[in-house]
Amino acid sequence: MARNSRYDILFDPVKIGPVTAPNRFYQTPHAIGTGHQMPHTDAAMREVRAEGGWGVVNTGYCSIHPSSDDSPLLPSRLWDDDDVREHALVVDAIHRHDSLAGIELYHGGSSCANRSTRITPISASGISINSTYPGWISLTQSRSMDHKDIADMRSWHVDAARRAKSAGFDIVYIYAGMSFGPYQFLLPWLNKRTDEYGGSLKNRVRLMREILEEMKEAIGDTCAVAIRFSSDDLLKIKGESMASEAHEIVSMLSDLPDLWDIKSSDWTVETASARFVGEGGQESWNSFAKPLTTKPVVGVGRFTSPDEMVRQIRGGILDLIGAARPSIADPFLPKKIDEGREDEIRECIGCNICVSCYHDSVPVRCTQNPTAGEEWRRNWHPERIPLGDSKKKILVVGSGPAGLECSRVLGQRGFSVTLAEKKKELGGRIIRESGLPGLASWIRVRDYRTSLIKTMPNIDIYLDSPMSSEDINQSDYDQIVIATGSRWSTDILSDSGYPITGFQSNRIFTPDQILNGATLLEPVVIYDFDHYYMGGCLAELLRERHKEITLVTPANAVSAWTSMNNESWRIRGRMIELDIKLLLEHYLIGMDESHLQLTSIYSDSEITTIEAGSLIIVGVRTSEDTLYKELIARSEFSEHSGVSNIKSIGDCVAPGTIAHAVYSGHEHGRNIDKQTSDIRYQVERPSLHL
Repeated sequence: MARNSRYDILFDPVKIGPVTAPNRFYQTPHAIGTGHQMPHTDAAMREVRAEGGWGVVNTGYCSIHPSSDDSPLLPSRLWDDDDVREHALVVDAIHRHDSLAGIELYHGGSSCANRSTRITPISASGISINSTYPGWISLTQSRSMDHKDIADMRSWHVDAARRAKSAGFDIVYIYAGMSFGPYQFLLPWLNKRTDEYGGSLKNRVRLMREILEEMKEAIGDTCAVAIRFSSDDLLKIKGESMASEAHEIVSMLSDLPDLWDIKSSDWTVETASARFVGEGGQESWNSFAKPLTTKPVVGVGRFTSPDEMVRQIRGGILDLIGAARPSIADPFLPKKIDEGREDEIRECIGCNICVSCYHDSVPVRCTQNPTAGEEWRRNWHPERIPLGDSKKKILVVGSGPAGLECSRVLGQRGFSVTLAEKKKELGGRIIRESGLPGLASWIRVRDYRTSLIKTMPNIDIYLDSPMSSEDINQSDYDQIVIATGSRWSTDILSDSGYPITGFQSNRIFTPDQILNGATLLEPVVIYDFDHYYMGGCLAELLRERHKEITLVTPANAVSAWTSMNNESWRIRGRMIELDIKLLLEHYLIGMDESHLQLTSIYSDSEITTIEAGSLIIVGVRTSEDTLYKELIARSEFSEHSGVSNIKSIGDCVAPGTIAHAVYSGHEHGRNIDKQTSDIRYQVERPSLHL
């Protein structure tokens, strides 16, 4: 199909110093959990973005010196010439598709604990940051940089820039944001110096200016020199002659860098989930910059809508559409817009499963795109799948995230597929969960798949069609896939999985019953030991219905796991905003007609009693695997059955996140015609050269 003409502006080339981006689609620098240890995984993941039409593809943050060691997290690095080879592999992969390759040079200053190198962290004035951030707390404070340290930091940037140039990069960044090294000099509460690098704004900007100038002198003939700059802190400081110090800094440096990449200083803000922030959520922090420079400006905003992208360009906000999460969810987003297939975009749902992988120090995963992180390891491509045998007939029972993804993959491969759903609508758990506060974008998991499935003539869909083992046993399908999901349980378990008994009441409910419209007596108590979104979302939902809510959890935070996807502090704030009572670090141990008995996790002798009209248990889910077990039992004695393989997938195997279910469905769809012994995984292996 032809491109919609209203999106033509997105495909204009953009000059960035000595290089030119072929379009305005800009995959901004972001870590993918590969570091320098997994160059093939990194190269394959970046290459698929270039193939998908991103005009610029950047690597993640790249450490320039051992004094910027972010272990156990996984930045890439350019500490010496030996590191160049790994980056050249990535650059070559990006260049194969005529995209520009960029690299973000990074010195963390006092934000790096240097846990592996054991070098004392350095900072502008010996003031450390992230001192209260769990998991990142360093028990070593930073030391104040002297003039030799400042000269060293300048030379480390220049040396790394030269190495980046030799690796073939087209765009080389200085990272002056997120409280990292050069940025710490800009902030008056972190920079207490009295020399030429402290005091006035001009002095505080000096280090950043010097690094930019020296990098341009070293590599600016062929490489663009970009700056990544956090603005939100500085926008709060009134400038001497302009609205803020952020305005003054961009104005002072204006056309010195070849590109301005404007972002927030807190990555929990920058990567805000869709539950709390919509598309274009960074506009208040990056819209000020473009009038102050003639150089192109890029920013992010979890952009998935081409109409919003056009608005950003025509509105004079951005020159380039920056993206990290949307490029993970759909590496082919630009190409789909270019080919008039914008309705096929696999839109990011903003769940931040990808962010949690960074905290886990593993390659990025994605709810929408199950091939993310598997491009090299398993040779999975997000758009191409080997064809299967079109004569094979496959029945998929259940249309939740696993069943839908499996059906989509099987349909794309050319199999004859029947999708049977017992309810009147496709989607399974997604339908109800996307109705929870803030989770509306999650419906995209269903909509992307159903929109494609309905265009495939080799897929027959049967709604309102419950299937029994007898029905299936009498069918002539070659393979059966059971994707019947899971259900929430009222079981209460201790941290060690030991069952807590004695809870029998018609006033105990599961999330399923609440979402099905159960009538509740107040006050309502939610006991949450699932620790993800469900407990907090139900509390918010019921509070919006004017219910009196108390949320109890044995964890030390509401929805404790969400510290992994950067939602935790926002969830706690929402609970406070809605006046939802919280009782943390308590176990549920008993219940009578009107009260619950709780005990502190620290002492079982401290008993607390609270009033409860209804109790909602948000804890464990149980696989709905009865049909699967019946089929397995039948297949053992039914010789006339044509079934050669029966497989359960998704929550039917083991309840997990929607990302787990989609991955399970995708994996089985790809490998349905393979023996387990045929499946291969490539493994990155360290080099032993010295």
